[in-house]
Amino acid sequence: MKRKIPAMIALLSALGFAACIGTAVQAETKEAASETDTEDSDAESTAPGVFNFETHTVLLNSGYEMPIMGLGTYSLSDEECYNSVTALLEAGGRLIDTAYMYGNEAAVGRAVRDSAVPREEIFVITKLYPGEQFADPEKAIQDALDKLDIGYIDMMLLHHPGENDVKAYRAMEQAVAGGKIHSIGLSNWYVDELEEFLPQVTITPALVQNEIHPYYQENDVIPYIQNLGIVVQGWYPFGGRGHTAELLSDSVISEIAAAHGVTSAQVILRWNLQKGVVVIPGSSNPDHIRENLDLFGFELSDDEMERINALDRGEKHDWY
Repeated sequence: MKRKIPAMIALLSALGFAACIGTAVQAETKEAASETDTEDSDAESTAPGVFNFETHTVLLNSGYEMPIMGLGTYSLSDEECYNSVTALLEAGGRLIDTAYMYGNEAAVGRAVRDSAVPREEIFVITKLYPGEQFADPEKAIQDALDKLDIGYIDMMLLHHPGENDVKAYRAMEQAVAGGKIHSIGLSNWYVDELEEFLPQVTITPALVQNEIHPYYQENDVIPYIQNLGIVVQGWYPFGGRGHTAELLSDSVISEIAAAHGVTSAQVILRWNLQKGVVVIPGSSNPDHIRENLDLFGFELSDDEMERINALDRGEKHDWY
């Protein structure tokens, strides 16, 4: 369940408390069986930025908990989006990613409102887009609130760098102060962009969302972001349109999947989780949506992780 953890924890995280997160994530998965803490205290005892594989959440530096797997809604029409979000929530998923440019914020909001799942258990991410939205971010934020119509936005990101991005981020900071948004972050920001951007803003991003898949792994970028106390989220986990079939049929991934009795998609998503990367695969297929949430009945060995790591081609499939 999504909760806000005491403010002091969030402050420590914002100051860089969550160093070496990727290592900690892998250590936590291996040591989970030997934990002696009670189930009720699991979330509180988890360090900011470290994935809790018992609750399937991560504590953000904003003090809020976020699910570590969910649904991306890019390219889904209104009806597809509504049905996909409904299927996710019925299957136990609680994380939904949308954006102004997807044109389906209203469908996401309607599915959330129509669900029997309490609003506080659902985590919705949306994004502002460069251009008109960055130029008038206060209006853009209110438009997102109105379209979603779910009371507040769990997280808002800037879709990618552009003119007035600092202005737009500062407007999101004000919306956090006003309680309209709980957490804020960035999408498609890399090391150089972050080094230029972060000194100009007050609130450390809670999350950076980038393209990440076995053929484009960002192995230099992920630890840089994590060492700032920022959680990493990956889009295009299966490589994106036109590339999914090749990635899912990769012999290395297929062999690992067969060894565990799972699908190639599940192996890729679990590989992300063990690297400390939140996953938001897109799908309009209810069976695939359920499958993409079923990631905790197996664990990849160090050797299997290394075999997938060796697949990196530096092959980016979108321009952001």
